[in-house]
Amino acid sequence: MKESKSRALETKLGNEFLTELTTEPALAAWRQRRHLINASDLSLDELSLQLALVGLYKRHQAHLAAPLAVLADKTIATLFYENSTRTKSSFDLAARKLGATVLHLDVKTSSVAKGETLLDTALNLSSMGVNAVVMRHIQAGAPDQLAQALDQTLPAVKDPARPKAMSVLNAGDGNKSHPSQGLLDLFTILEKLDRLPAFAASSIDKSVKGKLNSNTLSDIKIAIVGDILHSRVARSDFQLLSKLGCSVHFAGPETLLPKSLVTELGGSHHHNLKDALSDADFIVALRIQLERQEQGLIKIDDYVKEFQLDHQKLKLCKPEVKLLHPGPVNRGIEITEDLADDQDISLILSQVTNGVLTRMAALTLLLGSESP
Repeated sequence: MKESKSRALETKLGNEFLTELTTEPALAAWRQRRHLINASDLSLDELSLQLALVGLYKRHQAHLAAPLAVLADKTIATLFYENSTRTKSSFDLAARKLGATVLHLDVKTSSVAKGETLLDTALNLSSMGVNAVVMRHIQAGAPDQLAQALDQTLPAVKDPARPKAMSVLNAGDGNKSHPSQGLLDLFTILEKLDRLPAFAASSIDKSVKGKLNSNTLSDIKIAIVGDILHSRVARSDFQLLSKLGCSVHFAGPETLLPKSLVTELGGSHHHNLKDALSDADFIVALRIQLERQEQGLIKIDDYVKEFQLDHQKLKLCKPEVKLLHPGPVNRGIEITEDLADDQDISLILSQVTNGVLTRMAALTLLLGSESP
């Protein structure tokens, strides 16, 4: 009986399910996509398929304690040049829940410390049979550069025992992009609004229903508040939200939201909370990157006075406003203690839960949908 249930679950959540998505053109696009570098690279159909798969995993998350066999033949390496708790841990859990072997490469104790280049590190991992590398780097654009270099180098390798390709998943690069965070934030928002794409209930029709379009969030206002200048999350969130027609308002002190960003980001820009929060449906609070404040960009006391979010300031928003934060939270700086812990408003822990499922879906579509 247990084996039968497991088999049924595998059919719903695993490669057999993807194989049956013959009427879904977005699966073909994912099959051709080797890397996940920027959230903006994904089409609306690809986003719809990815979010529908996140929803499917979430509905069955009680059954995910035992690993699926979706990536049982895959090895995934994590390569983090910057510190991480949520992203690294959730990618690890996501890969293991899909049955993959996970290899953690400690940059501080690896040959990187001896001067080995990023490309040589990746090529060595490929030679060991690694199928994908989840990478965080301090340099904006580094994952994209690595992906392009691997695409040029690996197909020319004559050794038949070596993989001809290796996927790169960007887990954050400088202040440029954090695609999986953008995807999990989008899922969290759409879930709260009950606007998620989903797979049809019919066992015959496996296409995605309720697909995203350019007006999906046209009636929604979202304020992104804090250290916009250094935030890769702000950029990835904006790319996805604006694609769905959302009204995005950035707010922060002038030193963290300079005029030069207006052209780069788009959206509306404010140097006060009142205009940004007025009638907002959601707020994304960003971490004040304290390690950068030695540059004298802000005084923390001034930031707390003008931009710290609390229950009183949220009265400017719509009554049902919800709060997101990518973490880690500097309690008492970006958000007051009581607001961070207010489960009627805060979606922070929901984001963490959705992060594992979002990364499961991304790994499934990138690696599990490979043609036999």
